[in-house]
Amino acid sequence: MESVAKSAASIAGRPEASRQLQAAMRRQLELVTEVLEREQGLRREIAKQLVAPVDAVFDLLEQSGATLRRQAESIEAAGRALEETATLMKDQAELFSRTIGTLRQPAEVARAAAGLDRRPTKPKSRRSSRSSGRKSSTSGGGRASKSSGTRSRN
Repeated sequence: MESVAKSAASIAGRPEASRQLQAAMRRQLELVTEVLEREQGLRREIAKQLVAPVDAVFDLLEQSGATLRRQAESIEAAGRALEETATLMKDQAELFSRTIGTLRQPAEVARAAAGLDRRPTKPKSRRSSRSSGRKSSTSGGGRASKSSGTRSRN
C-alpha cells in the first residue's frame, strides 16, 4: 500500500501517468469485483447442490405420505364394503331359513294328514352339523321304522 501511495505522489505532477494509474486501478477493481461475483455464484451453486438431495428426500417423503393416506382410505372403504357384504349375507341366510320353513309347511300338513309322526325340529344353530362330525339319525329310514307301518317298502 505504501508503494501505491509513493507512486501516486511521484506522478502527481504528471497527468498522463495519473490517468494510466487510475485506469490500471479501475481494471484491478473490475477484476476483483468479477472474482467476488464468481465466488458468490459458485457458493450459490454449491449450496443448491448440497440442498437438492435433501429437497428430493422431502419430496419423496411427502409423496409417500400421500400414498399411505390413499391406501388407508381404500382399506377403510374395503372394510365398509366387507361389513356391508356380511350384513347382506346374514339377511340372505335369514331369508333362506324363512323360505325353507315356508316350503316345509305343506309337507308337514301332508305328514299330519297321513298320520305320520311330526318331524322333530332341530335347534337353531349357527354352525352346520358337518362341523361336529356326526350324521343325522333322522334321515328317511329312521322315521319309517317308527311309524305305524302304513308305509310300504318297495
